[in-house]
Amino acid sequence: MYDPTQLRTFLSVAQTLSFTQAARRLGLRQSTVSQHVRRLEEATGRQLFTRDTHSVELTEDGEAMLGFARRILDVHEQATQFFTGTRLRGRLRFGASEDFVLTRLPEILERFRHEHPEVDLELTVELSGILHERLAAGRLDLVLAKRRPEDPRTDPQRLVWHDELVWIGASGLRLDPHRPVPLIVYPPPGITRALALRALEREGREWRIVCTSGSLNGLLAAARAGLGVMVHSRGLMPPGLVPMPERAGLPAPGEVDFVVAHGRRRPSAQGAAEALAAAILAGGDRLHRSGRE
Repeated sequence: MYDPTQLRTFLSVAQTLSFTQAARRLGLRQSTVSQHVRRLEEATGRQLFTRDTHSVELTEDGEAMLGFARRILDVHEQATQFFTGTRLRGRLRFGASEDFVLTRLPEILERFRHEHPEVDLELTVELSGILHERLAAGRLDLVLAKRRPEDPRTDPQRLVWHDELVWIGASGLRLDPHRPVPLIVYPPPGITRALALRALEREGREWRIVCTSGSLNGLLAAARAGLGVMVHSRGLMPPGLVPMPERAGLPAPGEVDFVVAHGRRRPSAQGAAEALAAAILAGGDRLHRSGRE
């Protein structure tokens, strides 16, 4: 009843909340994406999205279809693997940025390990900038990490989702407008660090670094203790912290893309890399939507 191609398109739109971004991710025309969604809505007899010229949102029926679509595509993939007799093997070197420490990425990896037990998965958790460097050097096969929209796309990359960056801190934190902004940051080459400093310098705001850590948990501990503020993805808002209000006078730090990027194609890892990339893209909404629950 439901075409897998249309379901994949639906998931891409649901994850990006943008027909344009979904089309770019899938390598399709925007009109084709719209056609797939329209045909799926005709098949269900329900409206799955509310959309206007400025926004796209899931309806209640669209939220329900998320779970159905994932399960249908999972079964479709399992049946394909069973009847084609293909079993993935080899070593897959996968890198994930610190941003995903507190999300449900482990659930996606656990399912991948269950479905492909003969793949030797090696996980590296690092800063996005370091992961991209290792990918370019051939030391990783696949990376899930941040990329600024203006960054050059030197590797084959697919958009997982686009997000707004915000300043976050402890709920009771008050910034003195006459004193330097206390910053909690990753070390170089942290992307959020660079964007935070660039935004403050652009506005002529003085700043001082009160905490540096390569661990997200270290940064969050400092922020929850009220030591200062940090730039973070709105869609990955950690518990115990809140966006800083407008009265804090902090300049907008910008936006960021989360992407799946392939490295140099090692024949022994190519099939596993494609399979894991597909699993991440299919479950991308779990990484940020559920990560806030």
